[in-house]
Amino acid sequence: MDNLIGYCSFETIPLKDDYEGKVTATLTIPKTNTGKRKSILFVHGFVDYFFHLHVIQKCNEQGYDVYGLDLRKYGRSYMKHQHHCYCKSMEEYFEEITYCIKKIKNGNDQPLLLAGHSTGGLTTSLYMNYGSEKNLVSGLILNAPFLEMNYLMVNAMRAFVLKILYTTVPLFYPYAILKKTVPSVYGKSLHKNYKGEWDYNLEWKPLRGFPTYFMWFKAVTRGHHFLQTKSNIQVPVLLIHSERSLKKDYKKSDFHSTDIVLNVEHMKKYGPRLGKEVTLLSVKNGLHDIFLSAKDVREYAFSELFKWLEVHFGK
Repeated sequence: MDNLIGYCSFETIPLKDDYEGKVTATLTIPKTNTGKRKSILFVHGFVDYFFHLHVIQKCNEQGYDVYGLDLRKYGRSYMKHQHHCYCKSMEEYFEEITYCIKKIKNGNDQPLLLAGHSTGGLTTSLYMNYGSEKNLVSGLILNAPFLEMNYLMVNAMRAFVLKILYTTVPLFYPYAILKKTVPSVYGKSLHKNYKGEWDYNLEWKPLRGFPTYFMWFKAVTRGHHFLQTKSNIQVPVLLIHSERSLKKDYKKSDFHSTDIVLNVEHMKKYGPRLGKEVTLLSVKNGLHDIFLSAKDVREYAFSELFKWLEVHFGK
């Protein structure tokens, strides 16, 4: 089931074959777009895809066209011969991001912003450092970006061992699995069939996720290192994050009012290093995906987002 059918069109983006064979990505284009307004291109996170109808509606109301990109091997773009969410380098995704930027900017001289959630925040931040069409992008919106591994719930020795393994295991076993599944608690806090309010495709975004590969871990940590030490984004950046992450002494109620995936302290530490003009926005009771939080929480986040956009790009 695709909750955007009837509201959007979907363009299959042909890409160069990679080490697994044929590759495509998917650009979601709401029928309410005009093609002549300021635009936002949304890039999803790990075990994710673009299904945020309410985000489309909010942005359209505020005078923005919206586009959603399902990266290769994710969501609408996944093909049966591929490994879900697999990559050897974060730069693999630059090809489809570049395609979308060129398409959106063709005949439209209004500002275009990139928006990345979680791992999408890592990818878009890297793109804004050295992506081929970064100069066509006027701003970057980061929704709980993945800027460091979350070792909050892992002891120091295990974290040390992981850092050794991710550098060596992929050399011999490219598809070696680090984790077969992830805890289902985050998915259950979101999906309407459990304890959430959102309807999305559980085959494309399953509660237990997809396998996490050592190679993916290696690619991600390389991206982290670059952003932590060399990032120099030249456009304004808005980094939105929850006020709190889940702690070891958590309560069940925390699953609906904290970031239970990443450590927000990493975002506060490394976010200001991303570029010359970075604004941090802390959102009380925010979930990992701020725009899937409870209604009053996400309404606050939307309000602050559009204030920031108005300051930098006009009404």
